[in-house]
Amino acid sequence: MDRIPILKFGDCLLVTIQVDMHDELAMSLQEDLTAQIAKYASRGVLIDISSLEIVDSFIGRMLANIAAMSRVLDAQTVLTGMQPAVAITLVELGMSLPGIKTALNIERGMELLKEYVKQEVDAEDVDDTES
Repeated sequence: MDRIPILKFGDCLLVTIQVDMHDELAMSLQEDLTAQIAKYASRGVLIDISSLEIVDSFIGRMLANIAAMSRVLDAQTVLTGMQPAVAITLVELGMSLPGIKTALNIERGMELLKEYVKQEVDAEDVDDTES
């Protein structure tokens, strides 16, 4: 069975999807990613979909589910590299991808995640000083 590699990058996990996604692969990515978030207590997840030319409603829902599950596990999800045709398709399907931040490329996506992690750490520091 195919698996999509998940790389640990500091407090974050990096997923670059380089193959066409099919339903079973999306399901395994969801399971593998949530397990890795819990294992490493990751604060952020970056998913690059620049190689995907098509995202159907199932894959779109899986991405939204991954973001929701990541959020429950205290990690923010950033989706990068979305091609214009994919964005058009998602909008036409009425998918808003709640809980997912987007960035044009991996570099900007990592900047977003670093900002998120910094804000979370700063908020935790404020909470600690107030107690």
